Amino acid sequence: MILDGKKIANELLDSVKSEILKADLATKNLALPCLAVILVGDNPASLQYIKMKRKRAEEVGMNFLLKNFDADISEAELLQEITALANNPNIAGLIVQMPLPKHIDEEKVIAAIPPHKDVDGFTTTQIGNVFLGKQGLPSCTPQGIITLLDAYNIDVKGKKVAILGRSNIVGKPMALMMINASATVLSCNSHTQNLAEITQMADIIVVAIGKPKFLTREMVREGAIIVDVGSNMDENGKFCGDADFDNLKNFVQAISPSPGGVGPMTVATLIENTWKAYKNQYNLH
Repeated sequence: MILDGKKIANELLDSVKSEILKADLATKNLALPCLAVILVGDNPASLQYIKMKRKRAEEVGMNFLLKNFDADISEAELLQEITALANNPNIAGLIVQMPLPKHIDEEKVIAAIPPHKDVDGFTTTQIGNVFLGKQGLPSCTPQGIITLLDAYNIDVKGKKVAILGRSNIVGKPMALMMINASATVLSCNSHTQNLAEITQMADIIVVAIGKPKFLTREMVREGAIIVDVGSNMDENGKFCGDADFDNLKNFVQAISPSPGGVGPMTVATLIENTWKAYKNQYNLH
């Protein structure tokens, strides 16, 4: 089975769109939800991601604001700009597109975003909500994965889930969400010994390490479920994931492709979080 992230993302976006229409904001004299994105420099990959975020936001009926600053903007200036947007009542969600230039401290930038507008789910408050299993604005990629698995009726309760990678954006929050869902979590990193033994034991493998086709058929058991977070270029310049998709797809029970799996779910979850943040702001529950 292919875990079709495009299809499930479209369903999620459709449901957000219909909620926005049903909320009938104009008759309540409310502006449309607005997602604001700050970009420093002109990284081509970042521009591509932002284009996708804009497209999805506008499709569901949200406003979208991009503030693009030169790569040499000072940290102090950037923090001022973030504060100005944070204080703007018309902005429901605010994100800073990563990566940032070396002279800017990522932690300081994230800390400058008010938690109630942190639709990326990167602030300590939102990570804390995930830790405690509270409703908040969860990190988009791991939450998108949970939504994807739910859509295919894949229950993680009691399952052994191996998570390859421990980044603050994917691996760590993913582990917390799986613990909250009563899975048995095996967190793996570059120092993990006998990795293949662990992956062969796992019922579900989430791979997020940024290595093309790293997870091979020999490393997994037949009937496992694989969620591929990787977005890489192979030796022929073709996009591929962290899993060897072609050799795994007929061997495992289910696998998400890359591209077309987790990526669309991440963007759809960002839009869902922006709508959640807006509803919280205006008490629309």
